[in-house]
Amino acid sequence: MPPSTNFLVPLPSVTLSDDYDNASTDSDDTMRMPLPSASPRPSPSQSPRPTFLFLPSSPGRNSANSTANSTPNVSRSTSPLPQYFTLAHSSCSSETESEPSSPLLSRRTSSGTWRQQDRRWWEFSNRRRRREGRFLRILKKWMRRIVRHPLVPKHPITIILTLVVLSAFATFLTLLLIYIFNPDKEPLPWRGYCSIPSMASPTDHIMSSTYPSPYPGPLSTERTFPPDNIDTLPPAGIFIGVFSIDSAFERRSLIRSTWASHDRSRNGAGDGDDGMGTSRTVIRFILGQPGRDWERQIKLEMDMYHDIVILPVVENMNSGKSYAFFSWASLDAWIPPIYFDTPVPPPRFSYSNLTTPPPPLAPHDSLHAWRDRATPRPKAWVRPDYVVKVDDDSFVMVAELEARLRLALHEKKSQSHHPRDEVSWNTTDFTSRPAFVYTSESPGTDPLEDPMIYWGYLVTNRLHRFMAGELYALSWNLVDWVARDPAVKGMVKGAEDKQTAKWMTSHPRASEIQWKSERCWIYDHPRSGTVYAHGFLFPSEVTRVRRSVAAFLATAPIEKPTGTETEDPGYLPAPTEWAHSSVSTFGVRYTHPFSVATTQHEIEGMVEGSDMSTIRDRWPFFSNYAWRHREGRATRYEHQRVGGTVVVHFIKKNMWFLETALAMLDGEEYSEMEKFQRTEPEQVPVALPSMSLSAHSKPTQTNSVLEQHSHS
Repeated sequence: MPPSTNFLVPLPSVTLSDDYDNASTDSDDTMRMPLPSASPRPSPSQSPRPTFLFLPSSPGRNSANSTANSTPNVSRSTSPLPQYFTLAHSSCSSETESEPSSPLLSRRTSSGTWRQQDRRWWEFSNRRRRREGRFLRILKKWMRRIVRHPLVPKHPITIILTLVVLSAFATFLTLLLIYIFNPDKEPLPWRGYCSIPSMASPTDHIMSSTYPSPYPGPLSTERTFPPDNIDTLPPAGIFIGVFSIDSAFERRSLIRSTWASHDRSRNGAGDGDDGMGTSRTVIRFILGQPGRDWERQIKLEMDMYHDIVILPVVENMNSGKSYAFFSWASLDAWIPPIYFDTPVPPPRFSYSNLTTPPPPLAPHDSLHAWRDRATPRPKAWVRPDYVVKVDDDSFVMVAELEARLRLALHEKKSQSHHPRDEVSWNTTDFTSRPAFVYTSESPGTDPLEDPMIYWGYLVTNRLHRFMAGELYALSWNLVDWVARDPAVKGMVKGAEDKQTAKWMTSHPRASEIQWKSERCWIYDHPRSGTVYAHGFLFPSEVTRVRRSVAAFLATAPIEKPTGTETEDPGYLPAPTEWAHSSVSTFGVRYTHPFSVATTQHEIEGMVEGSDMSTIRDRWPFFSNYAWRHREGRATRYEHQRVGGTVVVHFIKKNMWFLETALAMLDGEEYSEMEKFQRTEPEQVPVALPSMSLSAHSKPTQTNSVLEQHSHS
């Protein structure tokens, strides 16, 4: 078909950047069109594809960018681009945007965002908030710099390895600090505590681990407790609060059935005293507010046993529970009166006339209280002489505790407070100073005359001096002051035993408070592995310990600190042998000395100084011999009612609790060999050979004797 003007030829592609003349003077309505190219005409079957229908980023465009000089103004109606397409890559949309000197525009610079240029009235009120957020911006800035540092890991594997290394370092640093600040790094010289008075009740940290050298005079090896007149004194009234939690029902049941009610715990060793000494001792369990899951069970337990006290505080250990207990005790702690006559009349104190009707009794209360309740007119209850705080992981021999508190109640205050005075330290030697007895004629109605006693295991280290929290006692005068003094309310947070010591030092009459310490008969369970742990202790072994310590002091060379010219003998560190135990080793897990044994043999092997505790697996035939020649309870208590272990602490497992109960409450008064010796006293008993055999030594001459006794 010849070319003619009857057909409309589609417009070719328009390239805006090349088709406009920068110096053109055409009007806005005139657009210069490019001349037809010499390219062949498209076929009728091929549809035209104008490029102006493509998006700016489509391949049909020849140029992706344009300038203000080559791009038509938005106001031009003949623009080849549709109105709904925008050039995303264009630097400016019109020629007016590139004319900063236009008279229609303000002289304001175009730098910054509109939020920074157009400040509104509400932004001026936020200046203070922006100033306060400066620290946060600075922190973000430095954190960004740290994260972008080349040494900071950025890959997942390096991040994980870095976290592992940092965790290990933090753990090591924590353990190191714990070790540095832990004062209990070495086992304590408990043998010196049981022998030397200055170590039993030290006045500072130095005296706790040293002994006088040369020792002033011979060390007494005789029994010093109890005195002969202990049963002539009226019993002390004691309220014992055992700290427990709502879920510890099994531990409370064990306490109820063992040391809270057992005859050998309440009456003492041997024939006992028929419970007269502990007739005024009451044991109750102290709990905080129970959880919702335990409320029903605790209520049923209270109705069943009548021995639970719920304090109005959340259950805690070091956040005020002890203070809440003593505050409650100042109002609601009551004990039975004296039910019988004693050779010495009971003392008269300022609180002696305070009475209340008897409350419901617990199954483990004194038998004398139950008998009095069955009478038509039961006696009224009175205030206690002591309020005792006890942890539920402690095993308490009630008669032993009452005997010591009774003697402390009637003991005359020491008038000497010199730091080098041996008598002021000696709280267990009652033979050197007679006991002062409060009688009915004694001036005891004035509160200033009431005894102020703080009793327990005295812990002394470089930082603190306090009675250990497993058991400590406050006399009634101190309990009443703790509940009333407003300054004490601000000292309830922290370790409760240390806070109690702070209360005593802040007392207005702190110099008159008697700190009574018992460091020999309060110790940890043999399995605990702490510095306070050793075997179950009895008076017969302590007598042997005192003799060995006295022999050491008598034969030890006199060492005097260099450069001292005074007559003061000085103090030397306690030998490491005084911390030795035949049962346990500090920092080492306890194991039985022999693998095959009965339960009785295992318990006997945990008794300090027993022949069974020195047996090892290489001499298995010694077990039967040692069991037959063991000491009975009468021999171990030296035929006395009291004078042995008061508290065994750190009983973290119920199995340990049962082991302690068997060691303290079970056993025969006389062993098989002692019974044989009592029936035939003329026969000379065979001495037990030495058990301190080396690993390579072998028994030679003693084999036949041991075999005969093992099969007898």
